[in-house]
Amino acid sequence: MGSETLSPQTRIFRDMPVPAALRKMILPAVVSQLIVLIYNMADTFFVGQTGDPYMVASTSLILPVFNITLCLAGLSGIGGGSLISRLLGQNREEEARKVGVFSLWLGFSIAAAFALGTFLFMDPLLGLLGAGENTYPYARQYALCVIVLGGIPTVLSNVLANLIRSIGRSREASTGIILGGLLNIALDPLFMFVLLPSGHAVLGAGIAACISNCVALLFFLRVVAGMGPCSIITFDPRTGLPARSSIAGVFGVGIPSAVATLLFDLDYVILDKLMVSYHDLALAAIGIVLKVERFPLNVGIGICQGMLPLVAYNYSAGDKKRMEDAIRLSRGLGLVIAGMSILLYELFAPQLAGLFISDPQTVALATQFLRIRVLATPLMFLSFFTVYLFQSFGKGRISLFLGVTRWLGFNIPMLFLLNTLVGMYGLVWSQVTADTLTVILSFCVYFRFRPRLKED
Repeated sequence: MGSETLSPQTRIFRDMPVPAALRKMILPAVVSQLIVLIYNMADTFFVGQTGDPYMVASTSLILPVFNITLCLAGLSGIGGGSLISRLLGQNREEEARKVGVFSLWLGFSIAAAFALGTFLFMDPLLGLLGAGENTYPYARQYALCVIVLGGIPTVLSNVLANLIRSIGRSREASTGIILGGLLNIALDPLFMFVLLPSGHAVLGAGIAACISNCVALLFFLRVVAGMGPCSIITFDPRTGLPARSSIAGVFGVGIPSAVATLLFDLDYVILDKLMVSYHDLALAAIGIVLKVERFPLNVGIGICQGMLPLVAYNYSAGDKKRMEDAIRLSRGLGLVIAGMSILLYELFAPQLAGLFISDPQTVALATQFLRIRVLATPLMFLSFFTVYLFQSFGKGRISLFLGVTRWLGFNIPMLFLLNTLVGMYGLVWSQVTADTLTVILSFCVYFRFRPRLKED
């Protein structure tokens, strides 16, 4: 059989040399993660150009709710994608196809229910988030666009990206995400400052986000259509339901992924709330640091996303050497990038902080914070790398245990403890301290589980 007739997962997951396979899977995922990071900052940046604090505050109020939609996408996308790769490793293509259909319709149903619930309970929801008289109109406009109207496209785009990547098509998966992100960046100023009248910048940002996610979804639908009727990824409900064990497998990995994402956001919220008790400069400084540190973090997430399908396939196929080579190379790449980020951030912390604000006092404080927080970069990478590994093995309970322990057992309690003992700088050191404990726990769990890999 000629190599041109082989399926993508066979060419990449089974036959291609591991370094080349990882390059094909990881590079597009990393690029898409960086675009997502820039895209997530775009609305805040352009709304900030209005100089209206109420507009800026309104978009920040809706951000936690928007993050929930991404958690919902992870539930069906990561849960379904991990299982599809393992099923393909077992040559169970028909069951993988059923899991794909189930994951897509699960994502659609959850997104539709969440969008409808947000629309019906908009007033109490905005009140709970803290919307006041001045921010309520803007927050409502933004929520209607990005969650009510844009919720389904957002969730389905992310679900399809994970599922398409799970069958070895990382480039197509990342292209759709990149397309949506770049389009949003381009449409933001067009709708905010050109097409809509003055005073409607938040509405313009919401419309731009909604349109960009719809275009990304259309791109993914075209990719799926181009795969043909026998594709692993399909919307056709006539394919039938997967086995109960497969449905449990989707939720078993998807729910821990969603919970970990929620707790990650909760940690950032608590850090902001505790930093408020000091002074405005400290809050501004930590806000800058949290943005800057996301660059190496998102690169690490891209490495994990690209690695997961390759490891899952070879784990189920029983190719232990190929699986361990993929794990070793991915982990090494992530640690090298984390080490480079430490060097660059230690050297250029003032310049990086100065990109976001010109006030010298805030820049000086952000420089100190960044030089401390960046020390946690390799630890943070190893922490979520281990969680992704167990997701690729289909061990949802272990990934849930590690995720919950990391945030509720170490990170969040450490924020309160070090804030009480040390004060403001204790909050900054909390990430290094908590992730040191997390890495120790993660390695203990992984090496205890490792002998079972051969048996599985």
